[in-house]
Amino acid sequence: MASLPADDPLIGDISEGRVLRAILARTEPASRAILGPGDDAAVVAAPSASVVATTDTLVHGPDFRLAWSSGYDLGWKSAAVNLADVAAMGAAPTALLVALAVPRDTRLSFVTSMADGFRDACAALAPGCSVVGGDLTVSEVLMVAVTALGDLGGRAAVTRSGARPGDVIALAGELGAAAAGLGLLFGRFRDGERPVPVDRALLEGPQLRALDAQLRPAPPVGLGVMAAVAGATAMMDVSDGLALDAARLAESSGVSIRFDGAAIDRVAFGGDRRRALSGGEDHGLLAAFPADVLPPGFHALGAVVAREGDGVLVDGAPVSHEGWDPYRDWDGVVAG
Repeated sequence: MASLPADDPLIGDISEGRVLRAILARTEPASRAILGPGDDAAVVAAPSASVVATTDTLVHGPDFRLAWSSGYDLGWKSAAVNLADVAAMGAAPTALLVALAVPRDTRLSFVTSMADGFRDACAALAPGCSVVGGDLTVSEVLMVAVTALGDLGGRAAVTRSGARPGDVIALAGELGAAAAGLGLLFGRFRDGERPVPVDRALLEGPQLRALDAQLRPAPPVGLGVMAAVAGATAMMDVSDGLALDAARLAESSGVSIRFDGAAIDRVAFGGDRRRALSGGEDHGLLAAFPADVLPPGFHALGAVVAREGDGVLVDGAPVSHEGWDPYRDWDGVVAG
């Protein structure tokens, strides 16, 4: 049997300490970290005396496929989806805590590539935020659990429950691109039910953009604070499709939302309104603003009105609130 490369051993053949040192060697210090990795817990400054906290777990199978996602992709996406949730509260991300459950036959290089993805996603989407600690264990299934922390800068959190009749409803980001990317994966890169590696040479410009939106999403994290400062009355991350997430915001605020179909089409990937309404994992920011406020980066999609029979309408007609469901959609049933 050939010996394993000394510089890229299997996780099961080396110590936890070596793995952690390899990961931490590739991360950057968080600007708000008073005490970083190395102790039993990190210490992160909270100048506003309030800490925004969120967590998300990605599991091999219902959330990603290793045939399609590199370690770098997985690290980037795990960071991005949590950073978007912090931004949706109007906060600036300050630190990430990462817990990895990794099969013993995973190469060390895969884990360090994940660390590179975390580092680069933070640098691109939330400068000053970085991994400050976490946990590592072995598992039959690869799992990544991330907790993100954020600071409100002395402002109140922007919740889903503050939208008022007369507000404009607006979006930062694009709708349907990630769902289009998922459709490509299930439609083009499977051998029967078995996923096969992605050959980017087979894809053209818009297809590559859709694939990147699925594997390496780039939510408009910095616009969360901008929206809060501008006076957003309500805001949320659009992760489960516009129709379903808008219905959640409408329900929390006790209002209805009237969308303009043509406005949705302008922010829909490929002009596909159906996918824009029901596709998931776009991680844009849906926000309500006073009628005379629309900060840069946000596109008006409609208006908040007094509660009607249906929480969400497009061109005056109610729409289905069915949206993204990873247990269903990652089986490819509605991925196209």
